[in-house]
Amino acid sequence: MEQRSSGLQRLVGEVAKFGAVGGAGVLVNLGVFNLVRHMSDLPVVRASIIATVVAIAFNYVGFRYWTYRDRDRSGRTKELTLFLFFSAIGLVIENGVLFLATYGLHWDTPLESNVFKFLGIGIATLFRFWSYRTWVFRALPAQEAESILAAESRRAPAGPEPKTQRVP
Repeated sequence: MEQRSSGLQRLVGEVAKFGAVGGAGVLVNLGVFNLVRHMSDLPVVRASIIATVVAIAFNYVGFRYWTYRDRDRSGRTKELTLFLFFSAIGLVIENGVLFLATYGLHWDTPLESNVFKFLGIGIATLFRFWSYRTWVFRALPAQEAESILAAESRRAPAGPEPKTQRVP
């Protein structure tokens, strides 16, 4: 039962770190979106795509060097390729929601755009969490074994240390 608790605690910690980086990424995303939208004449979805790309770059640094810093680093090119691939799918999900609201439902006031941008981010985040932890930032089997051994050593009762005899 403790092993499950340990696994659950790791998952909760991972979700919390992912959420912290993701939350900061949402602020970057919405900030850049509104800045580009108000400082240029770009259409809403194009401004959103620019903001999403900036947030993807921001999030990669946070995920690699904080959330998943203990994960395999041997295949950095593969990791980055997969990250960009799954991020692109998330970009389509996120901006697809905004596109449907803007051009399908004609909800394009600044408030409506921000609400649907935020909704799209939320839906895409669920996909991103699953894909990043499953395919991009994979756990090392050796590290998992070490954490299991560490958990087992904490459970084992500590007995008296063996006495050693000193020879003069």
